Amino acid sequence: MSPATIWGERWLNCEQPIARKYMEVACNKQSLVVLAADKNNMGELNDLIEEVGDYISALKTHVDLIDDWSKDAWNEFITKAKKKDLLIFEDRKHGDIGKIAKKQMGGVYNSREWADLITAHLISGSSVLDGIHEAWSEVNRKGGVLVLAQMSSEGNLLELPGYTDSVIEIGKSHSTCFGFIGNGSRPNELSELRKKVGQGKMIWTPGVNINVNEAVLGQRYGDPKEAILSGSDAIIVGSGIYNAENPKDAAKKYADISWNALLQRCE
Repeated sequence: MSPATIWGERWLNCEQPIARKYMEVACNKQSLVVLAADKNNMGELNDLIEEVGDYISALKTHVDLIDDWSKDAWNEFITKAKKKDLLIFEDRKHGDIGKIAKKQMGGVYNSREWADLITAHLISGSSVLDGIHEAWSEVNRKGGVLVLAQMSSEGNLLELPGYTDSVIEIGKSHSTCFGFIGNGSRPNELSELRKKVGQGKMIWTPGVNINVNEAVLGQRYGDPKEAILSGSDAIIVGSGIYNAENPKDAAKKYADISWNALLQRCE
């Protein structure tokens, strides 16, 4: 089946090129899995990509976590990820004013050159989206920002009344906003988020794990199938894959769950 058939209204309304790219990759791989590759060295990152890259559609990175980072090693890693047809999603969580966010997209890590997607808070207002857009434009690239509308961690302040609604209002009207980060650990909240967001933006969700009891340090987990059925377009999975006895088998299992849930959603 074509991406248009699988994704339905989302395909028709998410016209941003990077959104279409994600939906195509997800269909090609039959996976809505984004791997949260929270590793501390390049060797582990490279091994992880080789092992599970065929079963995931995007790779979530934290470039500043890498102890042995170098420009050359990182470029080689990005090349390897691209050969696996992965979108690169840097979880930077920009939150400063646009002028500073634009500069932060450059610098030592120069994420504007390799990140397809990046996260941001809107605590400083919409200018952060403008700054990130300008940074990509300077290197003739078009990426997308995932705005944090919800978080899965216990006690987070995004749950304060009015915040999420304000974020949605700003993000829905901005062309650089790829979509929103939702709370995969609470399907009812995710369903409400989808209603408010509508069909024109993606929702990606952390906070999912087949083994919901593995949560630590304030994390909360929900069921990956329920997240997709509730309106999520991608499940962000970290320890559920890379801490598994067999990461490849775990990645395939999450891929199958997410894909079958999407097929069920589009019936």
